[in-house]
Amino acid sequence: MLEYLKITELIGRAPWREAVTFRETWPHEYVLSRKDGQGELIELVCARFRAGEGVAGTFFGKPNTYLFIGDCKYWLMTHWDAIDLDDGQDYVLNRARLYRDRRDFVIQPGDTGKCEDYPAQPARSMQRADQR
Repeated sequence: MLEYLKITELIGRAPWREAVTFRETWPHEYVLSRKDGQGELIELVCARFRAGEGVAGTFFGKPNTYLFIGDCKYWLMTHWDAIDLDDGQDYVLNRARLYRDRRDFVIQPGDTGKCEDYPAQPARSMQRADQR
């Protein structure tokens, strides 16, 4: 419980900024580990992923893992097992508001990420190999 309170406190204090290059295609925010002093937050997110709390999804066909906290989903640009906060690199933590629909798991071509826009053909669920 204390770890959850700590991560939500750090999320609330983080200097989130708009990912301007994705403003029209998939609006979200991000922070950097070094430039923004968010190493502790990124370490806690990595710990949650290592504990198995991540949920698999795709971003325009590319697999990723998401962490759902409050009204947002969070993801890293680097796999959490490859992050070394002492190596001098700046790591990116992203977040986007939850839509509470399939876009929280599969983002596909034609989807702008805006609440009012949802593809006419929502992503299909993956079939199990033995059901094909």
